[in-house]
Amino acid sequence: MHLRSHLPRAFPLLALLALVFALSPALRAAIPGVTLPPAGDGKLRIIAFGAHPDDCELQVGGTAARWAALGHHVLLVSVTNGDIGHWREAGGPLALRRKAEVDAAHRILGIQGVVLDNHDGELEPTLENRRTLTRLIRAWNADLVLGPRTNDYHPDHRYTGVLVQDAAFMVTVPFFCPDVPAMTKNPVFLYYTDRFQKPAPSRADVVVSIDAVIEKKLDALAVMVSQFAEGGANGSAALYPADAAGQRERQRQVRANFHRRYQAIAARFQKELAAWYPGPAAEKVQHAEAFEVCEYGTQPDRTALKRLFPFFD
Repeated sequence: MHLRSHLPRAFPLLALLALVFALSPALRAAIPGVTLPPAGDGKLRIIAFGAHPDDCELQVGGTAARWAALGHHVLLVSVTNGDIGHWREAGGPLALRRKAEVDAAHRILGIQGVVLDNHDGELEPTLENRRTLTRLIRAWNADLVLGPRTNDYHPDHRYTGVLVQDAAFMVTVPFFCPDVPAMTKNPVFLYYTDRFQKPAPSRADVVVSIDAVIEKKLDALAVMVSQFAEGGANGSAALYPADAAGQRERQRQVRANFHRRYQAIAARFQKELAAWYPGPAAEKVQHAEAFEVCEYGTQPDRTALKRLFPFFD
């Protein structure tokens, strides 16, 4: 879905989406570059949004791999192309590099992904962007939608959260984006957890052990060299040496840091883990991802959450 190298700027991706959705009823449910799941196969359809090509993978990559291993359908969407997310590179070449990296990560996780052609650092909660996310959620026929909260240090993160919230009702409104049929069921919307305290701290309504897939998740993050080994927008040449031995050591450091990150989530939400993994099972969980129910969209009870997260014995 990343077409910067093939289309002139006068024909942006949003226009392409509008054209594809409007061509014919047979194409109304299409998402360019993505294979839609078969109808009525009894599997879950999960769509997750992040601001940049690495955000979804950081926040929900482990749970995505667990869903995929059970045959469920997962689509990760980057709302910008990440074209200023590096200290040395920018523009189209960086966008293409990050697209290649995130595609490789998705192959490791066993899921599909989309990168929208909005500029990194310039995302706004516009009507056109609201329409795009609404169309994507409808086309995927999502059971579950994930995104960031709206309080965050990065404006792209904040506005991705706003856009997901704005779509939470509009996906059911027939005359909003009438070219794509409105959903008759409102999906469950969840936030990724975070460390921000104002206006309210994040909570964990669902905590998932990712121990079974932690190495797969870390393998996926490792292929996004531009962001982690090289440090992204705030990195430097000193972070990733030119020699092979130095690069291996840097990759080892990054992997160890991520191990600690997901161990910290398990430790932070130990009480909540115990509610999902009774008895001594919670104490055995070493790495976790956690999610908060959004007050918009369908409000799930515990039974519904267990259906959406079919990992708990």
